Amino acid sequence: MREGYRGTGPGAITPDGCAVDLYSRLVAGTEPDIVADAVPANATLLELGSGAGRLTRPLVERGLVVTAVDESAEMLARVRERVPGVRTVRSPIESLSLGERFDAVLLASFLVHTGDRRVRDGLLAACRRHVRDDGCVLIQREGVDWHTRVPREREDPSGCTVRIASAQPVGDGVNSVVCEYVFPDARWTQTFLSRPLTTKDFESCLAAAGLTVDTCLTDDGTWVRARPEHR
Repeated sequence: MREGYRGTGPGAITPDGCAVDLYSRLVAGTEPDIVADAVPANATLLELGSGAGRLTRPLVERGLVVTAVDESAEMLARVRERVPGVRTVRSPIESLSLGERFDAVLLASFLVHTGDRRVRDGLLAACRRHVRDDGCVLIQREGVDWHTRVPREREDPSGCTVRIASAQPVGDGVNSVVCEYVFPDARWTQTFLSRPLTTKDFESCLAAAGLTVDTCLTDDGTWVRARPEHR
């Protein structure tokens, strides 16, 4: 496990604490429509951190040509089960170098809030490295009160209760976040490190990677479309 990350529950657990069986059960909500509406029809899309393919299948069903990237072989095996024929690449995101560029790059699951600044900068650099100069990068952000409004819970469309149990400061502006996922027949937890970012901080991080915010895709600002800067 990575330092500060862990997971519990049935089945394989990835180095960042994600449970493969859990993520195989989770289904997409409104995210596929948000993504599809923000990119051209039939666009090529690089999905960074695909997990078990929760978004991959509905994005392919909407006509996008998806390349799914994850560092977990177990996760990518589930992607291929869900979406036969889809292209998958096993690699850490920050070191990914495919030598090609896409109409759109997707960085979902709040990955931009990783606690390690170097990893975050690597994620955004990978986004810029793989997006066409006239393309876009779609990024999912945490809500403004995500770390202060705890505990809280919601019912997921997959039939589980998702509970943010705690968000405890561990220094350097980073919180240790504990999530619980409770199905009638199984329970998982995930602990991970997350760095809250103000809008100014977020935009500064993007600018350092050669990206600039184009528009917010949701009223709450949790989904953003960025464009490459032309220098």
